Amino acid sequence: MGFTMRKYLGRAASCALAALIGGAAYSLPAQAQTPIHNPVAVFKGLDKITGRITTFDVYIDETVQFGALQVTPRVCNSRPLTEASQTTAFIEVDELTLDSKVRRIFSGWMFASNPGVHAVEHSVYDIWLINCKKTTSVPPPEGYAGPAVELVSEEDELAGKDFVSSGEIPVPRPKVVATLQ
Repeated sequence: MGFTMRKYLGRAASCALAALIGGAAYSLPAQAQTPIHNPVAVFKGLDKITGRITTFDVYIDETVQFGALQVTPRVCNSRPLTEASQTTAFIEVDELTLDSKVRRIFSGWMFASNPGVHAVEHSVYDIWLINCKKTTSVPPPEGYAGPAVELVSEEDELAGKDFVSSGEIPVPRPKVVATLQ
């Protein structure tokens, strides 16, 4: 059994052909590979000091401040409902330092299906992607030239459709147990 270049090249060619044919059989149609580009990214942010979780919508290429962090989504993609859920966004997060400087702490892709992989973990704040969408209750920023966004009114599922939000979140006041004199 001698090694010959002809046998080696013959095996390599047959392996390459099998991989090509097998890959073509399992490749997805072009339509399935096309993501839906959404104009609004939805995030959740955790303030670790107060323990409060906030959900906020951000338009693509708009910068929104959450605590000492500035969040700017550049792309927010999702898939059609007929495919497996995969929501991704390219995000840039900057931190405003105490000496008024801006420092980039995150620049990369976030995945809504697995927030622990690429969530922004700061000493005081955490931010993760929840969803991408085409509707929002937040008016577009001044000079917005992106894709059309359908503005919807906020509804409180528990209060019903007649409820109109004042925008303020009621915070329960602590009970006074004793008064110092």
